[in-house]
Amino acid sequence: MVTIVDFKTFERENGENFFGLVVQGGVEVVKSQETGRNYLTARTATIPTTFNQITCESLIGSTLEGKIKKVECETYEYTPKDSDDVIQLSHRYEFVTEEAEILENNVVNKDFVA
Repeated sequence: MVTIVDFKTFERENGENFFGLVVQGGVEVVKSQETGRNYLTARTATIPTTFNQITCESLIGSTLEGKIKKVECETYEYTPKDSDDVIQLSHRYEFVTEEAEILENNVVNKDFVA
């Protein structure tokens, strides 16, 4: 289960704005690669919507069935908040429903079927 914690405004190529809901998963324990010590974090992802700003604001605090999973992608540069360091990442976080994950993990790609 994820919780809607915020929303963001985005601009389409044609100049129109649309909103995305920021969802956050549960607390996770992660080990620091630098210090080797554990710390707590929560994954977040943004889901595009057709909602207006008022609707997005009213949804903050609501929950959705699903989870946030790490997905591999093309390498890109990222600057963490409160830092001037530029790092390269090759993953993003994406919201997935339980049904979508079951299909993804259990349906055979037609290229593999003889």
